[in-house]
Parts: sequence; C-alpha cells; structure tokens
Amino acid sequence: MLPKSEPYESFDWMVVEQSLEEELSLERSIREIEDCENIDVLSRLCVAMARQQWHQGKLLKQAVMRVTELESVIF
Repeated sequence: MLPKSEPYESFDWMVVEQSLEEELSLERSIREIEDCENIDVLSRLCVAMARQQWHQGKLLKQAVMRVTELESVIF
C-alpha cells in the first residue's frame, strides 16, 4: 500500500514501455511476415493472430476489471 504522502497515479501501470531489444525483435518478426510469399502460411498466421488477439483482449479486460475492484477496496 502506498503511503498517504505519495501521489497516486492510477493508470501509470498501463503505459507500455518497449526496450530496444523488444523493439528490434518485433521489427524482425514484422519483416519476416512482410517477406513471406506463401499465402497458406500467411492465412494460418492471420487466423492464429486473430485468435490470440481475441484471447489477450478478453484476458486484459478481465485483469483491468480485477485491478479496478482491488483499487476500490484499497482506496
């Protein structure tokens, strides 16, 4: 729990910071996708990414709701 004297920034934890290594890794993955000419591979990748995005979106929504519940109890 934060001391009463410290300011509380409720959404600071939601700011995404990317390290240089993470940025380069993402860029490498993007370039692999852009260079791929196999439509079947790209189709399967899109399907997998759509499923993963849905799952992560749902999980993130649940996590934010849980954090909100916990913050309402603490503050």
